[in-house]
Amino acid sequence: MKKNLLEQLKQHTVVVADTGDLEAIEKFKPRDATTNPSLITAAAQMPQYQGIVDDTLKGARQTLGDGATPAQVVSLAFDRLAVAFGLKIIDIIEGRVSTEVDARLSFDVHGTIAKGREIIAQYEAAGVSRERILIKIAATWEGIQAAAVLEREGIHCNLTLLFGIHQAIACAENGITLISPFVGRILDWYKKDTGRESYPPSEDPGVISVATIYNYYKKFGYKTEVMGASFRNIGEITELAGSDLLTIAPALLGELQATEGNLPRKLDPENATTMDIERIVVDKDTFAKMHEENRMARDKLAEGIEGFTKALETLEGILAERLASLEG
Repeated sequence: MKKNLLEQLKQHTVVVADTGDLEAIEKFKPRDATTNPSLITAAAQMPQYQGIVDDTLKGARQTLGDGATPAQVVSLAFDRLAVAFGLKIIDIIEGRVSTEVDARLSFDVHGTIAKGREIIAQYEAAGVSRERILIKIAATWEGIQAAAVLEREGIHCNLTLLFGIHQAIACAENGITLISPFVGRILDWYKKDTGRESYPPSEDPGVISVATIYNYYKKFGYKTEVMGASFRNIGEITELAGSDLLTIAPALLGELQATEGNLPRKLDPENATTMDIERIVVDKDTFAKMHEENRMARDKLAEGIEGFTKALETLEGILAERLASLEG
């Protein structure tokens, strides 16, 4: 009996579900799961998860007491909601869940550290080991420095909104557990910039970016895991078979599951060790210079932070409306 592409992918790569939809996670049975502000905001609007939202708001009110203003209750509930979804996800999967720090702290080292500690404290108070949590942080220079501090405290991090090799090298040199280079968003930028409608999977700029990072890490023995993210089609995914992890949206997981064919391993650490790759030392000045020279990374990092910020603002509005409804 032929195996589908999803089954074969799992032989080479850890498959992660990129969603806040608990039903999708139950369906595809990934080892790990990732969330982000946009996914949590989307899940919070699904009728089947209204109970999680309501319970979080009621818990915040109970914590603060009747004297707290609605704005204070919403603020606390907002801080707790991503963890509330994370706790539900942890009950389904065997591995780790990624929970993201507020994107508005992306350039605030101390704020990011404090928020990362706070998220871990919430999980540990609920009886979940920090070994099962990845704190997601935008891969700005400040975010990477904050993550380095958290890693030294045993709090594992997932550096996201990663588009350039300079971001990846800085993460590895600072001992970050995992990075999430974005494939599809890189493709989006190049299609817009060049006017091309499509790229073959092997020539996809996002695929090439992740493969370059993967080979660099394996060549120089970095322990930081590479988890390709933000896919637009299954061709991008199959070209990265062999990556340490891939986080994939439910629609594409379904397409992989429904597709039969041969899926060879494309990325291999043994091959990487034989490649002629120049080593780059990335300090703060080098990071800034490389980031400024990489228009795509510069544009997409700024755009990603802005998009996640808008999603958070939308979520705050949803919580305010729901609290008003609950409290009449």
